[in-house]
Amino acid sequence: MTLVLVLGIFIGAIMGLTGAGGGILAVPVLVTGMHWSMQQAAPVALIAVAAGAAVGAVDGFRHRLVRYKAAMLMAVCGIPVTRLGQYWAHLLPQFLLMGSFALLMLLVSWRFYKQSKQTLEDSEEDSLRLAFINQATGKFIWTPVAALVLASIGTLTGLMTGLLGVGGGFLIVPLMRRFTHLAVPGIVATSLFVITLVGSGGVVNALLAGAELPVLETSSFVGAMISGMLIGRRISRKLQAWQVQRGFAMLLFFISLYMLAKAYIHFQQTTLT
Repeated sequence: MTLVLVLGIFIGAIMGLTGAGGGILAVPVLVTGMHWSMQQAAPVALIAVAAGAAVGAVDGFRHRLVRYKAAMLMAVCGIPVTRLGQYWAHLLPQFLLMGSFALLMLLVSWRFYKQSKQTLEDSEEDSLRLAFINQATGKFIWTPVAALVLASIGTLTGLMTGLLGVGGGFLIVPLMRRFTHLAVPGIVATSLFVITLVGSGGVVNALLAGAELPVLETSSFVGAMISGMLIGRRISRKLQAWQVQRGFAMLLFFISLYMLAKAYIHFQQTTLT
């Protein structure tokens, strides 16, 4: 039980430092620390990430940053697809799931490292804006293209949520920055609300499909994670953004290498049996 609490505080502190993107570490930490399979760890990680995202989303609503119509569209498109992702996750062998997750972490690590060296102006130049904002109201100008862009982001998020048990913040934030005119605080707040909805939907789908959650371990992990988030937020005020991004990128890089090694071991065991 002590290990569950330590792992929860660790993941929470990372989320407090980096935002929802830090939730990508929940699955590998549970797989490594608790010796669970990917399929066992994913629903527990989803509950924890959804709970952490909900805390941030409440703050976003308080400051009127959440674009709730866009969030609802993404969630409506994403929640049904989580079931498809979960179905694929149970069909795929363990080594393939681990390897895919490790490669995903390498990609996110590279993005965080690149972001730590990139100015806001640089990221603006790389953007292809397809969904625009009414400057008077701060809300989306709804066009078929804007709706398609947001629906596609939601669908991709739901698929990854179901397949790998990740919240999707690492997808939503960069995609919305690239394809929409919404300011970064609004993107972060909206993504947290989407993660809350899609993550919760993914948990419900997993339970309906017969997944069993260890109640004591799950509740302890979630409670410890929320406490860790508060600690992480306090620490983040004393650090510069590039320091957090670069440190998180390095952490992801080394954990992804460990996950690749585990995937290779599972692959060898599979071929020998």
